[in-house]
Amino acid sequence: MKHIVMFSGGINSWAAARRVADRYGTDHLTLLFADTKIEDEDLYRFLEEAAVDVGGELVKIADGRTIWEVFHDERFLGNHRVDPCSKILKRELIDRWLADNCDPTDTLVAMGFDWSEGHRMDRMRKRDTVWNRWAPLLERPYITREQTMDMLRQQGVRVPRLYELGFQHNNCGGGCVKAGQAAWAHLLKTLPDRYKSWEDNEEEFRRFIGKDVGILTDRRGGTRKVMTLRQFRERVQQSEEYDTQDWGACGCFQIPMEME
Repeated sequence: MKHIVMFSGGINSWAAARRVADRYGTDHLTLLFADTKIEDEDLYRFLEEAAVDVGGELVKIADGRTIWEVFHDERFLGNHRVDPCSKILKRELIDRWLADNCDPTDTLVAMGFDWSEGHRMDRMRKRDTVWNRWAPLLERPYITREQTMDMLRQQGVRVPRLYELGFQHNNCGGGCVKAGQAAWAHLLKTLPDRYKSWEDNEEEFRRFIGKDVGILTDRRGGTRKVMTLRQFRERVQQSEEYDTQDWGACGCFQIPMEME
């Protein structure tokens, strides 16, 4: 039996991989990482250290394009409902790798969903009826984010810096088209140069497509309208109110809302 762990660079993917290794060993264990090419530099350090701690083989794959190149090629800007970046650079890429390298009859694919993400596993099973998938962290003992970080430190593995900086995930350099206003405000405050890169790329895409599109949505006044990252930055810098509870979700492996 082959065991393939979706090794995203998040701490939950490490914890899930440890449970797979503890139960089945590492002789047929693959830690599979799909690179979006806009990751935080420290993610790559963490991947290597975490893989050594778990055991098994670390396999890195990539389409070769960044998320912005995908948006241009698809002529569509990702948002909280539709994510061509995740679809192409993660889900479809990984599906092709599995089809080329594994047999569904003797392969177990492990996901890093934790005890609070059973809905993501449900959506995954709805999307994919080919592969036998398992989410080890949905089983007892349940562990919190803080416990997982403590476990990493006990193993001598340095926690990814984005977590130490207060981010909710370790993907796409701290940004995500599915992120909410609180997450974007945190990126602006913590890594302003990275926020500027996202803002500049969004502005360039708007010129390219010639339409009023944006990653965020302004819901003030009971209406919905496009809000660009530039507009949101100006709003935050002018101390205007924004949704401080809306962190959104970085959910690359769940089925998009428009497909439900």
